[in-house]
Amino acid sequence: MKKKELQKQLEYLQSQAAFQEDALQALQSALALQQQDLLTLRRQLTLLKQRQDEQAQQAEEGAAEPSHEVPPHY
Repeated sequence: MKKKELQKQLEYLQSQAAFQEDALQALQSALALQQQDLLTLRRQLTLLKQRQDEQAQQAEEGAAEPSHEVPPHY
């Protein structure tokens, strides 16, 4: 092969490698953001589940004691 052809191939391969590095970096950044979002959503889901359990427990306790209920005419 000629020197110019080798030089062109080398430049092409270098540009491809640079493009792939940029694409990989972009994917890594997107993955990191998604991981943060997932962790936030898991925390929120845990808090919602705790609140739901607390409300269910309060509802059960309130149902056992009808004296705490307001009569319908109020």
